[in-house]
Amino acid sequence: MTHTILVTGGAGFIGSHLCDRLIQDGHDVTCLDNLFTGSKENISHLIGHERFHFFEHDVEQPFDGAYDRIFNLACPASPPHYQHDPVKTIRTNVLGMINALDLAKRTGARILQASTSEVYGDPLVHPQDESYWGNVDPLSRRACYDEGKRCAETLCFDYHREHGVDIRVIRIFNTYGPRMAKNDGRVVSNFILQALRGEPITIYGDGSYTRSFQYVDDLVEGMVRMMDQDAFVGPVNIGNPGEFTIKELAGLVIKLTASSSDISYLPAVANDPKQRKPVISLAKEKLHWEPTVVLQEGLLKTIEYFKGKV
Repeated sequence: MTHTILVTGGAGFIGSHLCDRLIQDGHDVTCLDNLFTGSKENISHLIGHERFHFFEHDVEQPFDGAYDRIFNLACPASPPHYQHDPVKTIRTNVLGMINALDLAKRTGARILQASTSEVYGDPLVHPQDESYWGNVDPLSRRACYDEGKRCAETLCFDYHREHGVDIRVIRIFNTYGPRMAKNDGRVVSNFILQALRGEPITIYGDGSYTRSFQYVDDLVEGMVRMMDQDAFVGPVNIGNPGEFTIKELAGLVIKLTASSSDISYLPAVANDPKQRKPVISLAKEKLHWEPTVVLQEGLLKTIEYFKGKV
């Protein structure tokens, strides 16, 4: 069955890959984006396609349309971007979620919220499953994103309980791949660009912090499966449980790029989570999903993309 689908934040890194997949699957797709962190370049190959439509719009303002499915991805997702204007980040998370849910309520659309592993904060439980409530400092510079996403989840479940809105909530763990913005400050893109330029690889802290990195194609598969799931609303972790220290990632990037870069250690960033690793047993059970792209394979594809950007 094909659907008429709205993707907010559809010109972003993840959103554009999702639009590709939805068009490939035969759906009619409308992409809504204010282009703050998204880029028309990410969707340029889709412009002119008979089943793809783009509108420049900020989700803080209400929007309308006849859709039966909504993917809500609208929000800056990297610390430099979401900390640039923290009040706007909160408004995007909260007002954008309300506007998307109001549209779903009016039209009866199923809506998927792209939440985040940041709802777990700097976790005191490792690895993290969906029952963990998190450890978030509401006064930190990261809180505009962390608490904004937590509030968006609350709104989803309140609309679900109070108004019967057909929600789906996923929690996305660190994701990488082609179309990451060069200036987004994420560790994978930072390391690859520094390595390709022969610059020092900058690690904040001693490099012992861990992350779990999933390739964007695996995430998109999980998103599609969650949207297609009729009997489960979430939340559910979508991430790769392979856990690597930041120092291990730096060494792998240097190896794969054959770079002459050294590693430079800088002071640790305040409130930066020390460990991140998803428990994905729920995704395996409910969605029959698990990641298939190993880190080295995904990094090679991402490096090839950035070679064309340096």
